[in-house]
Order: sequence, then C-alpha cells, then structure tokens
Amino acid sequence: MSDQIIGLQDWLQTPPGRYLLDWERAQVDRAVADMFGYHALQLGLPTLAGLQHNRMPHRWLATQEMPASPPDADLNMDVQASTPDVPLAFITDFDALPFPAASLDLVVLPHTLELSNAHETLREVERVLVAEGRVVVCGLNPTSLWALRRARQRLWRLLGLGRFMGPDYLPQQDAFLGVWRLRDWLRLLGFQVEVVRYGCYAPAVGSVGWLQRFAWLDRLGARWWPIFGAAYMVVAVKKVRGARLLGAAWKTKPVRATTVVAGQRRQDVAKKETEQ
Repeated sequence: MSDQIIGLQDWLQTPPGRYLLDWERAQVDRAVADMFGYHALQLGLPTLAGLQHNRMPHRWLATQEMPASPPDADLNMDVQASTPDVPLAFITDFDALPFPAASLDLVVLPHTLELSNAHETLREVERVLVAEGRVVVCGLNPTSLWALRRARQRLWRLLGLGRFMGPDYLPQQDAFLGVWRLRDWLRLLGFQVEVVRYGCYAPAVGSVGWLQRFAWLDRLGARWWPIFGAAYMVVAVKKVRGARLLGAAWKTKPVRATTVVAGQRRQDVAKKETEQ
C-alpha cells in the first residue's frame, strides 16, 4: 500500500501528473465552492487541497501515513486548529474513520478508491455522511488513451519484452475504477449521482511541450468523445428514504392574533346566551 501511495505522489511531479492535477484541482474547486454545511473531510492526496475553496467552518484532511514531504510548509500532521487555508490533518485508516454516523456534510476522495479498499471506504463514507451530504470522487479512467498505454506496457512485460519499454507512464495502482462501476456501487449505498465530468484528452505523452501542443484536444474531446478522457470527477448525494429536511423557522406562517381574539369573542357570546 505505501509503495502505491509513494508512486502516485512521485508521478504527480511529472508533466502528465501536473497536467492531471491542474484539471482535477479546477474541477474540485468548482464543485465544492457552493457546497454548504459545517463539516468537510478529504481522504488522502494532500497535494490536491480539495477543500481549499470550500467555506465550511470545520475541515479535515485524513491520510493513511505521514507524507514524506508535505506540499505546504504550513501543513503539518500535529493536532491544530483549522484555518481558512489549511484544514486540520490527522492519520487514520480510511475504512475506520474517527467520526460518528451522520456527522459530515462533504467528503472528497481524490484517487482514494484506487489506493484503498474501495468497497470498505465507500461504506465508511456513507456511514459518516448526513442525509443530503455529498461525496466528490476523482479517478483515472480505464477507457482512455492513457490506460491503453498502461495495458500495452503490461502486455509487453508478460511477453518478456519489458526491456524494450520505457518507464511506466501511470502510477502503479492495481486497477482503475471506471465510472459505470462507481455508479453501481454508489447506487447500492443509496447515493444519487449528480455530476460526472471527464477531462485530460491529450495523448499519453511525457513532455510539457507535447502536452501543450495537444491542448486543443481538451476542447474537442469534451464535445465529441467525452467518456474517453484520462480522468473523471463524480459528485454524488446521499439519499435517505423517509428523511425530511426542515425548512427555516421564519418560513412558517404566523397565527394572526385577530383571528384568535374574534374566535374567543364568539365563544364568550355563545356562553352568555346559554347561561341566560
């Protein structure tokens, strides 16, 4: 597990890794900026900083182990108060979060399901989220040009031709979780998918110059072959059957005093007539 996490962190420093990280940051910032509540949590990948633009007063960053080099000098793993820019960070297992049931309004999972037990992590996320709480998932798309290059490299190694291949293009995760499978898992847990976005349509090239030359494919791919982007972001909301959200108290219509007084007067008149 630790080798996979280190591999992902190192890969994010490469040109395609930075290209992917920039797209994911933009999408997550856009998604969480207007999500309101009190408690938000990000599981893993501190480099993404997915809660930076969220306005919830209590925010946490959970990791499975101490990062070798924190991306921000102000970010440390000591217990400290949350600031507007830096959430409180701590270490925990993703399948056993230290939060009571129905206590969080937002959970961000940047490649978390690819680096952990996806089933157990999603069950734990469902447990800690309140009704109408949201989960944001980022992952690598198994039906993309990037995944195709990764599959080709694995095939060449099985055929004993690995010496003719260069270094791995993608980080060494066991398997990528596709959007359709993620949808099924979320539905089984009572989530309703609200947003699905794909991105990073450049071919599997490893230099900044070539990535810039293929930047026009991001606009074209988003229109003509959206599901083949190298990465995706999914936003889902937890639905609880039978739950009813209470509206604001000021929306309740007040009872007019004149109506009560008039009704009381009629009762008094009727009582006097009965006594007479």
